[in-house]
Amino acid sequence: MVTSPSSVPRLVVAAPSSGSGKTTVATGLMAAFAARGLVVSPHKVGPDYIDPGYHALATGRTGRNLDAYLCGPELIAPLFLHGARGCDLAVVEGVMGLYDGAAGEGELASTAQVAKLLGAPVVLVVDASAQSRSVAALVHGFASWDPGVRIGGVILNKVGSDRHEALLREALESCGVPVLGALRRAEPVSTPSRHLGLVPVAERRAAAVDSVAAMADLVVRGCDLDALEALARGAGAVPGGAAPWTPDRPERPRPQSPDGLVVAVAGGEAFTFSYAEHAELLAAAGAEVVTFDPLRDERLPDGTRGLVIGGGFPEVYAGELSANEPLRKAVAELANSGAPVAAECAGLLYLCRELDGQPMCGVLDATARMTERLTLGYRDAVAVGDSALAAAGTRMRGHEFHRTVVEPGAGAAPAWGVRAPVRRVEGFVQHGVHASYLHTHWASEPGVARRFVERCRTS
Repeated sequence: MVTSPSSVPRLVVAAPSSGSGKTTVATGLMAAFAARGLVVSPHKVGPDYIDPGYHALATGRTGRNLDAYLCGPELIAPLFLHGARGCDLAVVEGVMGLYDGAAGEGELASTAQVAKLLGAPVVLVVDASAQSRSVAALVHGFASWDPGVRIGGVILNKVGSDRHEALLREALESCGVPVLGALRRAEPVSTPSRHLGLVPVAERRAAAVDSVAAMADLVVRGCDLDALEALARGAGAVPGGAAPWTPDRPERPRPQSPDGLVVAVAGGEAFTFSYAEHAELLAAAGAEVVTFDPLRDERLPDGTRGLVIGGGFPEVYAGELSANEPLRKAVAELANSGAPVAAECAGLLYLCRELDGQPMCGVLDATARMTERLTLGYRDAVAVGDSALAAAGTRMRGHEFHRTVVEPGAGAAPAWGVRAPVRRVEGFVQHGVHASYLHTHWASEPGVARRFVERCRTS
C-alpha cells in the first residue's frame, strides 16, 4: 500500500569511505525492492548527476539529489518528500564516507546530516576484502561517533569466502549492529568509469540495464531483504513536520503560457547533467519545456524562446557536436538575438568558439580545452551584475567539477563572484547569455527560473 510521503519507509545507504560499494548496494536494493512490486523513490546525497541515472533504471522513477550545501539543510526534507510522493519505500544513496561533507563546514552536506534530517536509519556498506576481526572496531566507531545517527545494520561487501564471512559475522556479534547482508566479490556489477566518474546511463543504456540487473541479483542473493524492509518501515515520520517541496509559489496560481512559450533543454548523451527540479520550476513559471539532442537534432524545437544547456561530457563528443553545424548556427542565432540562454559547465564549453580545436557555437569569444587538472568543490557565489538568470547581488551556492579550462577573449562581463577557494570572478554574461562552470540547484533560489521565463516572454 502506498504510504504518506511524510512517513514513507526509508533507508540511507552509507559507507566508511568512497569505493566501498554504496552505488552497487543502493542501486541493487532499489531494483530488488522494485521487483517485489514496491514503488521505490530513489535519492542521492550530494551533487552527483550520474548515479541518479542508474537509480532511475532500477526504479522507473526520476533519481533526485539531496544536497544540503547547494539547497540548505532546510530544504532536504521537503525535497525528499516531493520525490517520495506516491511511493512505498525510499532508498537514499550517500556520498563519500558517512561523516564526510563540505570541506571545513563540519557535518554540512554529509550523508550523516541528511540521515538525521530525514530521521532515516543508515545501512553501512563495509568493504571487508582486507580485514576480519578489525571490522568490529570499524563498525563500532562509526555507530558511536554521532549519537544522532542510527546505524541500523551492516552489509559486508567483497567477502572472499564462506570462512571469511563467518569470521566477519563472529567479530560483529559484540557490536550490537546486525549484519543484513554479505556480498561476494563480483565483476559483473562493475560499471565503466572515465575522467569524471561512471559513464552515464544515456551513453550505455543497454549495458547499464544489464549492470543494474547484476546489482539486483547480487543484493537478492546476499542480503536479507525482509530485514532491510522492516528496518525501513520502522523509520517513522520525517522530523520537523516538513511539507513536500513544490515548484509553484503557494501565494499565486501557476502562470499559463497561451503563446506556447518553449524553453529548450539540451539532453542526449553529451548533456546528461541536470536536476529534475529545474524543468519543474520552468514549467511552474509558465514554460513548455522541450528536450533536444545537440548530437542529432539539426534545429531547435519549434517556438524556442529560451535555451538551457546543462552539464555533461561535450569533450567526449566534441567532434560530433562540431559536425552538427546547422544546430550550432541555430544556437548562435538564438543567443545573438538576445534570447535568454543559461549554460552550466558543459553548456559553457558548447557556447565557446572551439573545444579542443573543434568549432563549437561561437556565442562566446573564448576557447576551451581539456587538461589533466581536476577542478572540484563547492563554491559560494554572488551575481556580479544583472542577467537573464539572476539579479545583481543574488547569492547562490554552486559546485564545480571539470577537467577543462576556458580562455576568454573580450566583450563579456563575468557571471559570478566566487569566494572560495580564492576570490575571483567566473563565467560570462553577454546579452541574454549566462554561462558559467558552476552547477547550481535552482530549488535553493526559485526566483531564477521565474526570472528566466519572464525574460523569455519579454525578449
